[in-house]
Amino acid sequence: MKGVILAGGLGTRLYPLTHVTNKHLLPVYDKPMIYYPIETLVNAGVTDILIVTSGPHVGHFLGVLKNGKELGVRHLEYAYQEKPDGGIADALSLAEDFADGDSVMVILGDNTTDADLSGNVRDFTEGALIFLKRVPDPQRFGIAVFDKEDMQKVIRIDEKPKEPDGDMAVTGLYMYDKHVFEIIKRIEPSARGELEITDVNNAYIQDGKLGWAELNGFWSDAGTFDSLYVSNSYWAKKKGDVSSE
Repeated sequence: MKGVILAGGLGTRLYPLTHVTNKHLLPVYDKPMIYYPIETLVNAGVTDILIVTSGPHVGHFLGVLKNGKELGVRHLEYAYQEKPDGGIADALSLAEDFADGDSVMVILGDNTTDADLSGNVRDFTEGALIFLKRVPDPQRFGIAVFDKEDMQKVIRIDEKPKEPDGDMAVTGLYMYDKHVFEIIKRIEPSARGELEITDVNNAYIQDGKLGWAELNGFWSDAGTFDSLYVSNSYWAKKKGDVSSE
């Protein structure tokens, strides 16, 4: 399995911080934000990684990450998304050559989690697997809607619903088989002009090939000032607790 970290966009919700550098290089406690998704992949046994980025600060990644060896990465590549607002699925499409027929574990570059996903990587065979987490603000996320007669079956995903039908959010972690790139090629841009990862997931649902797992442990994106603060607070406390043992 190959790893893909999506670290594009302009980070406009974090202006003026992101006038200085890419959002994913901002500090989360004692290290750059991008370190966290890299560590999630490496700890899960995924050490061939592609980082997809965009915007005016792409060169900063090289200075911070170099070739990734210090973080346990076996092979690190970069891809440039020409349209920063093209959407998550558009960014993922750039990983087709890198994947080279393998399945991929995808994580958004502003996601931080201490969940152990090594078992999920080991057991994955085909289709898609999404990771869900109960959230207090479901309007911010894609929300999984379950079959009323089979609460283990996801029947659709609603993207940032105004009136959510549940509170199980699709986190920014996904696993896909090699067919994901074929699916991306056949989806259409949304009303906001993006290729949505929700449409990719819904396509897998229609094919009967989407599974889900609840993400155990801490998880937060860090794409807003509030969530960036939450992430910093959690990791500062966790590192403090560990160092005091």
